Amino acid sequence: MPESSSVPGTGANGAGVLSIALIGPDEPRRKAVADALAQCQGGLVQEFTAYPDSTDELPLMLEEHHEVVLVDADSDPQLALAIVKSITDEGSRIAMVYSAQTNLELAIRFMRVGAREILSLPLAAADMADALARISILPRKARPARRAIGSLFVFLGAKGGCGVTTLASNFAISLAQISGQKTLLIDFGLPLGDAALNLGIVAKFSTDNAFYNSSRLDTNFLSSLLTMHSSGLSVLAAPGELRGTEVPAEAINKLLAVARENFDFVVVDAGSRLDLMDSALFDAFATVYLITQVGVSELRNSNRMITRYFASRDSKLQIVLNRYTPQTLLFGEEHITKALTRPAQWRIPDDYATARRTQNTANPIALQDSPISKAIREMARKACGMIEKQEKKRGFSIFGKAR
Repeated sequence: MPESSSVPGTGANGAGVLSIALIGPDEPRRKAVADALAQCQGGLVQEFTAYPDSTDELPLMLEEHHEVVLVDADSDPQLALAIVKSITDEGSRIAMVYSAQTNLELAIRFMRVGAREILSLPLAAADMADALARISILPRKARPARRAIGSLFVFLGAKGGCGVTTLASNFAISLAQISGQKTLLIDFGLPLGDAALNLGIVAKFSTDNAFYNSSRLDTNFLSSLLTMHSSGLSVLAAPGELRGTEVPAEAINKLLAVARENFDFVVVDAGSRLDLMDSALFDAFATVYLITQVGVSELRNSNRMITRYFASRDSKLQIVLNRYTPQTLLFGEEHITKALTRPAQWRIPDDYATARRTQNTANPIALQDSPISKAIREMARKACGMIEKQEKKRGFSIFGKAR
């Protein structure tokens, strides 16, 4: 996780003030470099306590304003070399490395991939100041405009059969159509995901192809795995065959990183995959839609999941009461709220006949006019900011009433 700190100082030896990212899994070495920076460098230094899992994740990790990236060469030399090469290939940042070893061969390898300075530990503040002064006068390419990282929406069920796939796939279609932006649906409902079946599409490739070829997963490879729905939604389906092999978290994280780099919105049908809680699927930036129903078992499961995994989330946790029929409820609203530890944000009306018919005909609910589709479209409008924009446009008249 990154740590940000304002480092006092006015710059030394003409180095001026640079914005620096400091990447170092080893805390003593990283802190030694940070201390040297504190004595000679003004401005913001952001510390990262781990390497990215791969160079494809660097854009997610590094902020736009970083001018210099300082990398620990010792914790994993091969990955550090790849990180430095990726930074220098991109061209708008300067890469430096630091090491506690005396290894001339390794230092030469870092210089060959583009490292501008090799700093030896222990490091004196004067040596750091001299290095910063040297790199401050180096020419740099103008940083190309980079698209914002796509928003991640994860649909998770309190138990099987809550309607996660129906809501996730129709939400994704609504999001694509309402926003007009690039939207991707990924089916993580392994081993029996059926989002593609519900949408009436036949997928040639699946998440299996992405996971088992994660080393070559990039923009072009991901695009080759996708199936396009008639609504304009891109879909990465679940595999058509049962698989017994566990997917490494690194492969999942890589897929999500590449997907968010290339799509404005990424919607994931996670089924009831609590085993993925430690992956990037549920990181702090993801909006989680917890799908449940008003039943003893569902509310009990929801309570346990919220208490353990999502207690600290505010708007990033959206509770959805599916198949909601207020006239037949055995519990009052206050009991539902107490069980969930907070109010539910969404209520999807029960219309079993429509839902079943659309599944059998592969005609998505989102493309029809029904109480369910209206509720799902409202969720999609909120997700892409349309509701807030509409509310702001209303404004106020000179008489103090909303127009």
